[in-house]
Amino acid sequence: MKKKILSFIAVATLLFSMTSCIKEIDPQSSTVTKDQVANAPGAFQNAVDAITASLCGSFTYAPSDTRPYDIGLPGFYLIRDVMGQDVVYYYQNWFASWYQGSYLGPSYAYTQLPWTYYYKWIKSCNEVISLAGEEPEADKIHGAGIAYCMRAYFYQDLAQMFAPETYAKNKQAETVPVVTEKTALTDLPANPRATNEAMWEFILSDLDKAEQYLEGYTRTDVYTPDKSVVYGLKARAYLIMEDWANAEKYAKLAQAGYTVMDEAAYTDWDNGFNKPNGSWMLGLTYKADDPNILLNDADSSWGSMMCMEINPTVSGCGYAANYHQPFTIDRHLYETIPATDWRKKCYIDFAIEETTARGSEERLAALSAYTKHPDWLDANWPHSQYPFLGGINLKFRTAGGEEGRDNQYIGFTVAVPMMRVEEMKLIEIEAAGMQSESRGIQLLTEFAKTRDANYEYGQHNEAYGNTSTKAFQNEVWWQRRVEFWGEGLATYDIKRLNKGVIRSYKGTTHPEGYRQNTTTPPDRMTFCIVQTETNYNTACTNNATPVAVTADSPEYAW
Repeated sequence: MKKKILSFIAVATLLFSMTSCIKEIDPQSSTVTKDQVANAPGAFQNAVDAITASLCGSFTYAPSDTRPYDIGLPGFYLIRDVMGQDVVYYYQNWFASWYQGSYLGPSYAYTQLPWTYYYKWIKSCNEVISLAGEEPEADKIHGAGIAYCMRAYFYQDLAQMFAPETYAKNKQAETVPVVTEKTALTDLPANPRATNEAMWEFILSDLDKAEQYLEGYTRTDVYTPDKSVVYGLKARAYLIMEDWANAEKYAKLAQAGYTVMDEAAYTDWDNGFNKPNGSWMLGLTYKADDPNILLNDADSSWGSMMCMEINPTVSGCGYAANYHQPFTIDRHLYETIPATDWRKKCYIDFAIEETTARGSEERLAALSAYTKHPDWLDANWPHSQYPFLGGINLKFRTAGGEEGRDNQYIGFTVAVPMMRVEEMKLIEIEAAGMQSESRGIQLLTEFAKTRDANYEYGQHNEAYGNTSTKAFQNEVWWQRRVEFWGEGLATYDIKRLNKGVIRSYKGTTHPEGYRQNTTTPPDRMTFCIVQTETNYNTACTNNATPVAVTADSPEYAW
């Protein structure tokens, strides 16, 4: 079994030497000649299916390589979450650039990654919309609805990643160039970035069409969107816009037919966050024949990064499980979770390391509260690449039960949530509370008690270096941080709420040299546009190059 641990310096030497030489140029023409496909049997449905089938599983950024961040949409969850404070990425390897804020300027290869992925996905949507026409026939109307819905999803992500300020802060802040099915090749060299105002108007227009076209559509699984997902995306949009009445309205509509996860589902040792359940509104899944699974010993996959239970003596693979490079929960966030909140069971208690000896019966017994294989965790941690045992994430479980734990080609074929009903609950709660705080507190208390029967409002309203939000919003934000840890929402919330990042404090598990504290969102959270776009699109401006974290801040006193 070949070792996959590559030093960050070696990776940087290979990738970062690609400055000014990146060959991939997007946005590209989004039009398609209808005559080429109109008469091919099943062509339209194949084009529709390709939109969601391409969300993970393939090496889209560099098809001839097997880079472990080239894993589809879940890779962007990790990129966005390691930029903040709640996900600790101790060993600086594949995702280090985003954790540090280094090599993220317009001339670096990493900056091409979102541009390649997102505009490729948008192109797939545009092709379907073009084939369906402005007034889709009955056999194409649902496919068009899926395309409009997913195009809105992708532009929502791009707007939040690339706009330096949110819609509510600055409607004229620039996002990204909009490319639709009507954009001609001749438009691309002079296609400016849309303002927040124009972008979110465009997104809502797409969602209006999706809502219309998906009327009466019944899907067979959660891997394609239906009208409830359209409502969920509208709720997200109105939350960003701080249109509280509409955010509440659509968040409530989106919840119909779904159930909030209970403790058994959330902490399930076999199916936890690897298999859709009644709370999942939209998801994606890795399949056994995906290149991300078949190649590179399945190490270029979400499961390799996030699933801790892979047998070290049989498989020996997995960046998180066996190469000692886990994504772990920030110690302060962990310690703010009360013992009575069952979500705390998803992360190993720091006290186990401090009160028991390695290999002892006491430690193995304590770890047995988290896994069927406490010996694997005891053997692996602490380790020089993550010198702790506490904070290890067991929220995302390996698929396939015991067979999957012995074979990563089965274990890493996991599903990953893209939208859950709990998010809609918390959008409804925040929106309600911004209109009537007493009503919001009541709704928040009702939700929080489903996680912690002893919850009392007011426990979790730390301002994190600024007082730009109400205590009520801070309390909702804390619930979102715990509920959606590792699900890609951290950067969006930090930017939306104008929060700082706190990594330097007594007892921190963030690595030395990267313990930065800020009072506002760090500049790495505003992505740069790749230089090839601005070279060929003269109307496209760019964001400032992030300044890398190079020194620790003084310890923050909570």
